[in-house]
Amino acid sequence: MQKHILIADDHTAIRLAVKQVLSATLNINDYQEAANGLEAVEVAEQTKPDLIILDIAMPKMDGITAAQHLKKSMPEVPIILFTMYDLGPQRAKQLGVDAVVAKPEGLHKLSEEAYLLLSR
Repeated sequence: MQKHILIADDHTAIRLAVKQVLSATLNINDYQEAANGLEAVEVAEQTKPDLIILDIAMPKMDGITAAQHLKKSMPEVPIILFTMYDLGPQRAKQLGVDAVVAKPEGLHKLSEEAYLLLSR
C-alpha cells in the first residue's frame, strides 16, 4: 500500500514512533511531518496526503482547528486525531474528523484505524 501520510505532533518521539509502527504494520514509507497545527495545514496543502494524523494539543494552532481548516480545503482526506484525550466516536463526528484514537490505547489501535481509512 503506497500511501502518503502527514503526522503532526509537537513531540518528535511520538512522530517517530507513529512512523515506525505504520512502516512495520502497513508497509508505508512516505511521510511528512509537522511540529504544530499551522505547519500541518501548510504541509498538507502542499503535499496532498492520503491520511493526516493530528495531535490536539500543539502550539501555534491546535489539532482541532487544523482539522477544521483541512476538512474545508480537502474534505476527501481522512483525519485521525491521535491524542491524550479520550473523546469517543460521537465527538469525532462533531469535530468533523474520521477517527479519534487516545494515545493510551496505543499505536496498534492507531495502525488499525489508519488501515481502515486508507482501505476505503
